[in-house]
Amino acid sequence: MERWSSVLKIPLNATTSSYYRVAASLCLSQQGPSANAIFFHGDRVRDTGNHVIERLYDLQKVAEIIVSKFGNSVNAWVVEASFFNGPFAVYKDFVPSVNRYGEPTTYSPNGFPASSSIVSLLSSFLQEAESLVLKEGKDVCLRNSLAHCPRTILLGFSKGGVVMNQLLSEMSYLETNSAGEHDEIGIIPASKEGFLNSISQVHYIDVGLNSSGAYITDHNVVQRISQRLARGGANSVRVFIHGTPRQWRDEQRGWILKEKDELVRLLKSEGENSCGKLQVHERFYFADRVPDLQMHFEIIDAMDVSSA
Repeated sequence: MERWSSVLKIPLNATTSSYYRVAASLCLSQQGPSANAIFFHGDRVRDTGNHVIERLYDLQKVAEIIVSKFGNSVNAWVVEASFFNGPFAVYKDFVPSVNRYGEPTTYSPNGFPASSSIVSLLSSFLQEAESLVLKEGKDVCLRNSLAHCPRTILLGFSKGGVVMNQLLSEMSYLETNSAGEHDEIGIIPASKEGFLNSISQVHYIDVGLNSSGAYITDHNVVQRISQRLARGGANSVRVFIHGTPRQWRDEQRGWILKEKDELVRLLKSEGENSCGKLQVHERFYFADRVPDLQMHFEIIDAMDVSSA
């Protein structure tokens, strides 16, 4: 199956000064992709002298790994924050409450900033990519109407986990009848409602912060998602929580493990009330190794995304 790959610097929308580096590996099938797997990267690393870390920070390499994990029929997208304070990624457009280090003070669904931003950003990417694909002589329209809406798979690595939390908060406040059912079906959902309803998997990948808020622990958020799924407002959602000793055994930041355990508990508890539509999978990697920065990145390669 033919693919097209590139890294582009894309404006969030026509009126913004926010530009994001986005890597994509797109499936050029007339039927469209089976899913969009969207990966949010973490803090910036440079000049570590460690080729493993630097390979796994590279946006295009990560896009290739995502395709290898989820199959050749998916579109893979890797998003880097638009702003860095030194090495610290700041996802201000997606999580407006973040401080100057990119750490959130709260996750509020008001205005649905994360879902609105991702729809806008990827739509802008497709518009630019389509002209590049045509210049390369490929007779493919990236904005064709499709028969079926592709599923959305979300992945947040390290600091990118704050976007997962924000999107869960927004999912919880989406009304059951706000399904985006009148949207034209394309590669990317045309509205925030369509986007939130297309989410089938959420992957937390060794997330952690130097403050609280690495994992969302608001019972109300998880309960509302469970209730919406049980009412038949959306397909099932699987939440995968992947971790290493780098984050889960950090005694200086013990809140990370406590928050992770609380989120797992909430998902299991509310999953029982969701008619089986909300599921959680918890996976621990490199358990016999001493924590280090390399394992934090190696989990991108090692993570098991199967539902078994």
